[in-house]
Amino acid sequence: MNRQPFQTPPCWWSPKLSPTWVRLWRPVRRRMQRREQRLLQIEVHGAENLRRALGRNQGVLVTPNHSSHADCYAFHGAADQVGCCFYFMIAWQVFQRGSRLRRRALRQHGCFSVDREGTDMRAFRQAVEILQSSSHPLVVFPEGEVYHLSERITPFRDGPAAMALLAARKGRRPVVCVPCAMKYHYIEDPTPELLRLMDDLERAVFWRPRRDLSLPERIYRLAEGLLALKELEFFGTTGSGPVPERIAALIRCVLGTLDNRYGIDSSASTVPERVKALRHRAIETMESLSGGDPDRRQCGEDLDDLFLVVQAFSYPGDYVSQRPSIERIAETLDKFEEDVLGVKTATIRGARRATVCFGEPIDVETGRGRKTVAGDLTRLLEQHGQALLNEIGPPADRDFGDSM
Repeated sequence: MNRQPFQTPPCWWSPKLSPTWVRLWRPVRRRMQRREQRLLQIEVHGAENLRRALGRNQGVLVTPNHSSHADCYAFHGAADQVGCCFYFMIAWQVFQRGSRLRRRALRQHGCFSVDREGTDMRAFRQAVEILQSSSHPLVVFPEGEVYHLSERITPFRDGPAAMALLAARKGRRPVVCVPCAMKYHYIEDPTPELLRLMDDLERAVFWRPRRDLSLPERIYRLAEGLLALKELEFFGTTGSGPVPERIAALIRCVLGTLDNRYGIDSSASTVPERVKALRHRAIETMESLSGGDPDRRQCGEDLDDLFLVVQAFSYPGDYVSQRPSIERIAETLDKFEEDVLGVKTATIRGARRATVCFGEPIDVETGRGRKTVAGDLTRLLEQHGQALLNEIGPPADRDFGDSM
């Protein structure tokens, strides 16, 4: 996972969507797409679903999964084929890290910033305004983080559904949500490079590379070693039993401690929702204290622990063992490269193809209680997104093995 600065955003960046500039930037986007993400092909399914919603002058919210740093390139490639531009709600940290030229390009591509850890009313109002009046769809990634899990939906946050509901309730036109799934497949075999990465990971924890074992065996061996270190840190002893149960126990321990420290009762929430609430409270507390205050230092350590929770949550524990495809193996090693070796963005080790699939539009109904409807719509979008992912199969023309 990428470690982001967690603080109050220095400012807010508004969108300046320009179809002309989106078109002029296209050659640059495609060069970066091939060079940075080795993404050579983008295939679109269900484009007629999106076009139908746009043709009816409806407000359109698109809710894709967020499994890769290549998602923005895949989506712009899909937009080129669909024949429209999109607005994007993205984390404010993306703007902060960029140069002045990159920020300008982001805004011209319809991007605007959001503070994911707080209640960002400017971003919320901007999203509602787009859904109420713009001829261009709005794209929001409800998972919030890049989890490197292109075959599984992780819990969606309720914010996007709440935006759609408010826009439908107060706007003059219908609003629909279009579920969307993105999945990546290798079109050249990355195995030799993955083996070299696995060697580097084992050396990083002072182990000898075990080329006599299969990649899945080596992955789980490394995962158990890293997990045992964290168990020793938090429990004083190593755990036993299946990896998914041990990961869940570690997450419960960290979140339970922080719930008590900040007086939050979030036991009924999902892990991402609990992390968001605790980060917001920790940031708020830290910024109210002076630099030398021990409590401020404690808040910084708490933010580190919350980052650990997000890291642990991104490893389901059975992702590779359930189906050891080359994509699942590579995604897991991508996370290890970022988490263990500390690289900013994992290196892509083979040419890839992306499939972007748009589902049937879902009408946004506003007849019942707001909170209940937002939760129901969120769960429905999750289900449709997972169903779309399940429908996307590997490329038919791939000539190397799908498992190891």
